[in-house]
Amino acid sequence: MNPQPSIQKSLPPPEANAEAIHFLSSLRLEELQMLFFSETLVMVSDTGEPQGELTIDVQMGKYKDREVGFLSYCLLVHAFSRGFINKTPFGNSLLGYLSMKLEILEQHSQEFIKFPTLPMERKTNLLKQGDQMAMTRTVKDGEEVKTEVTFSPWHSIAGFISEAANLVLLRLMAWRKTVPSNARFLALDTEGKLCYSTYQALGVQTIPVGHQQVEVFIVEHNVHSQEGIPMSCQFYLLSDGHLAKRVQVGSPVCCIITKVPVLREEDEIEPPPVFGKQSLVWEEDIELYSQFLERKEELRLSHCSYLRQHPEAQALVADFLLFLLLRRPPDPVAYAAEYFGPFARLAPPAPALRSSQRPSPFRPLRPGRPPGEGEGED
Repeated sequence: MNPQPSIQKSLPPPEANAEAIHFLSSLRLEELQMLFFSETLVMVSDTGEPQGELTIDVQMGKYKDREVGFLSYCLLVHAFSRGFINKTPFGNSLLGYLSMKLEILEQHSQEFIKFPTLPMERKTNLLKQGDQMAMTRTVKDGEEVKTEVTFSPWHSIAGFISEAANLVLLRLMAWRKTVPSNARFLALDTEGKLCYSTYQALGVQTIPVGHQQVEVFIVEHNVHSQEGIPMSCQFYLLSDGHLAKRVQVGSPVCCIITKVPVLREEDEIEPPPVFGKQSLVWEEDIELYSQFLERKEELRLSHCSYLRQHPEAQALVADFLLFLLLRRPPDPVAYAAEYFGPFARLAPPAPALRSSQRPSPFRPLRPGRPPGEGEGED
């Protein structure tokens, strides 16, 4: 009996679960602002010899969208390391722009190992383009260079944690002293493929740093690759998010700090003081009353100066008062409007002979009187 060829079914793309999505949606700006600092760790071998250093910096930055040119605030993450593994130079650099929910806006990463016979270099660029994420990956082995460009729909990478977002997320977990239970995120493996990523709290431990003993919160990060090499790292975090130690499974070097940094503490916001309302008798306040008299005299002098420069104003007001007292209209306001109406610049010129039957626009009709009758001058 001939064996039937097996049919391999393609696995569905990985998806982050609800616990991971909920954790990312719970991030607050007040928490993220406490994570803005720079730190440097020393790489040491198994025997304790220094092999290089690692620097991580998280700050508030600005990001300009390449499509619409819109400028917005973002999280700016920069990491840089250089060292030796068995006397072979290696290093990597990372520059990432993240939204306030740790969503990727743009990221550039590069790593190299200068083997004597076959040096290796790998570059990965991530960029949000509309409703998708574009990834450009370039791998150089010796003289051979391979470049691959892939696009992922934005909805399919919900819960994706980039390398830059991972550094921020670890600091946040240290601040909260908790890891989301059963959360399954997304990440990129060593082959640039989407896979699952999980975090696990390993408890609290006391480790020596220099001449001191410090308490650290241990978080294990696992990247469950299906095609590449699975990765597991343990991060020993201080209470404010500073990294005290990093151990990668299978690596001959680890990263540690040589002295305890100044730990950051969350500022306690005091309630604003409440002042009771007090009545102000300004006439009894010497300073306020003096200011009142000075202002009063200043206005009086200003008014007198204006009237001296414009004597026609005083004659105009005196003429109006004379007509008002002579005619004694029942509606002084309407009479003033009629009197000063011809002086308006925008008013049309009045005819030389105006009809006494013409209704006034400033006077309402009297009850029982037809329009145009008896609406002339009093």
